[in-house]
Amino acid sequence: MTLTGNSPKILVTGGAGFIGSHTVVSLVNAGFEPVIVDDFSNSERSVLDGLRAILGRDVTCYPVNCNDAAAMADIFKKETPVGVIHFAAHKAVGESVAKPLKYYRNNLDSLLLLLELMPQYNIRNFVFSSSCTVYGQPEHLPVTEETPRLPAQSPYGNTKSIGEDIIRDAVHAQIPVKALALRYFNPIGAHPSAQIGELPLGVPANLVPFITQTAAGIRASLTVYGDDYNTPDGTCVRDYIDVIDLADAHVQALKKLIESQENSSYDVINIGTGRGETVLNVIKTFEQETGVKVNYTIGPRRAGDVEQVYGDVSKANRVLGWTAHRSLAESLRDAWQWQKKLSSQG
Repeated sequence: MTLTGNSPKILVTGGAGFIGSHTVVSLVNAGFEPVIVDDFSNSERSVLDGLRAILGRDVTCYPVNCNDAAAMADIFKKETPVGVIHFAAHKAVGESVAKPLKYYRNNLDSLLLLLELMPQYNIRNFVFSSSCTVYGQPEHLPVTEETPRLPAQSPYGNTKSIGEDIIRDAVHAQIPVKALALRYFNPIGAHPSAQIGELPLGVPANLVPFITQTAAGIRASLTVYGDDYNTPDGTCVRDYIDVIDLADAHVQALKKLIESQENSSYDVINIGTGRGETVLNVIKTFEQETGVKVNYTIGPRRAGDVEQVYGDVSKANRVLGWTAHRSLAESLRDAWQWQKKLSSQG
């Protein structure tokens, strides 16, 4: 799609990150003009090169911390976006346990600032990056949006719960913002072009990049934490959603808000595939799709791990007209192509 100067601008905080960068591509494909705000504290500037390769042009990017009130006000004034998609946040669970104040300060202050600035510049539409971590270990599966939230397992997870509460209370107080919090499950995959994908800093905290790095010989072995859970093969169950499907969900959420005639609103929506996969099945599927064996060992259970969680996504289907299309096999193939490109670049 060829964009014109009249394409509505969308501010994408954390737009150089894993989910953010893929959402930038989806926004362009949908006729929007994304504007990235990212201080590159948890991403790489090379992502901008990848976006240029995919889109055939540059994307406006401000290397700004979202807690910088003066800089953010200047961006709002200059760009006049019609909406904001808020990804920017510290996100390492382990680090959040060790440095909780860092996480509360960064993740909550940036949200508060955006909600304060948006009405000042007549920006109404807000999509918040939330998480299925708010459900903890649920008593019943699949979880729906009405499933009670449980105490977070980490300060990072708690910032998502508190963030939802902040938005809800602000809307209840009638600030002129329409907001959707997307509670998504486990994003995986990469763009099929292998130009952008997940770039974990240091040792990966997520399963799929650990699988691909082990397959590539970067990691000696992958540890599967526990094989004695009450699941089909004893390993933990998660809902793995392709990052492109997830990016498209953000665009659909944004369109829904823009079309809405309400002055102020708030809702939460699960974004996932609606089915769970065990850790061992993800490894097995990767091996089948790539022909590469993964060296893994079974270790003891890891403290804080949820046994299984996957979501009921019928609300996303109904409200957003969105559904996940890409299979686990496709996601793993794309993740492997991305890893091979990274390895070839050293």
